[in-house]
Amino acid sequence: MQSVNQVARPLDSVYRSGVSNAVTDGIRVAVSTQYIPQQSMPQAKRYVFAYTVKIANEGEASAQLKSRHWIITDGNGKVEEVKGPGVVGQQPLLKPGEHFEYTSGCVLETPRGSMRGAYQMRRGDGSEFDAVIAPFDLALPYSLN
Repeated sequence: MQSVNQVARPLDSVYRSGVSNAVTDGIRVAVSTQYIPQQSMPQAKRYVFAYTVKIANEGEASAQLKSRHWIITDGNGKVEEVKGPGVVGQQPLLKPGEHFEYTSGCVLETPRGSMRGAYQMRRGDGSEFDAVIAPFDLALPYSLN
């Protein structure tokens, strides 16, 4: 369920509708989520969520996304960690003012859960840092209080 989303939108549109928004060393990571009922099977404890991530370089130096680290927690407290190179098969280089957006998915055994994590970024001078992905909820519509 991975695809690169090339829809052109004003930069602020994702930030306002996003459920997660963090800036680390000039790299903004904004996430919005959606429940996918067509692929879910609640009777089989299968809840499918899509999340769209927008990574924007608001700093003054280029940065390349090298790897990802996700921590996924379902409603029962079960934790899964996902680590790997890049995102959706890519390691985008973001120059100042540029952004990269993609959509991926997550399957939970419960109707609610959460995700958080970091992207490992590398500057042109070889320095590295973690761009924080602020925690966000995965939940069926109208299930949050």
